[in-house]
Amino acid sequence: MSDSQSTSNTELSLAAKIEAMLFVSAEPVPVTQLATALDITASVVERGLKELDGSLTTRGLRLQRNSGRVQLTTAPELAPLIELFLGLEATTHLSRASLETLAIIAYQQPCTRPQVDSIRGVNSDSMMKSLLSKGLIQESGRTDGPGRPILYSTTPEFLQHFGLSSIIELPPLATPAEADAEHSVLLKG
Repeated sequence: MSDSQSTSNTELSLAAKIEAMLFVSAEPVPVTQLATALDITASVVERGLKELDGSLTTRGLRLQRNSGRVQLTTAPELAPLIELFLGLEATTHLSRASLETLAIIAYQQPCTRPQVDSIRGVNSDSMMKSLLSKGLIQESGRTDGPGRPILYSTTPEFLQHFGLSSIIELPPLATPAEADAEHSVLLKG
């Protein structure tokens, strides 16, 4: 048997097949789409994704998950190198007000602008427009309430910007008691 025949008869692993499909996809892919393409169940795809995720830890790529979709991204720790290589400007810096607005959306998503305004205590319209234009948040539907306000949620770009592979990697919110304790320690220190 020749080398080309033995190579063509070699079955690639499930993780390798998933990696190839994610590599050629321009957008995040639903797990169900991967399962359909591979003619396997979503749970088997999840096992393949777990294997792929483990193998990527020593490489320059990572799996990123958002809203039941998955994609390949560059490792967040390589962002400065990639920016230099591509001649991109330094990562966009966000103002305190933008970060505050973004944090509310990240933890409360999906949420409306009036909900964000209520938490912040000020009008957030300009912050929302800025975050939309930067691609960090997106319109994700409308509520059934009066006026049917727009619902906002974070985007895969949000995850990339903060080096997260999934929204579940956000640190837990402090309870009001924990926040008060931290505040009093800071005042005493």
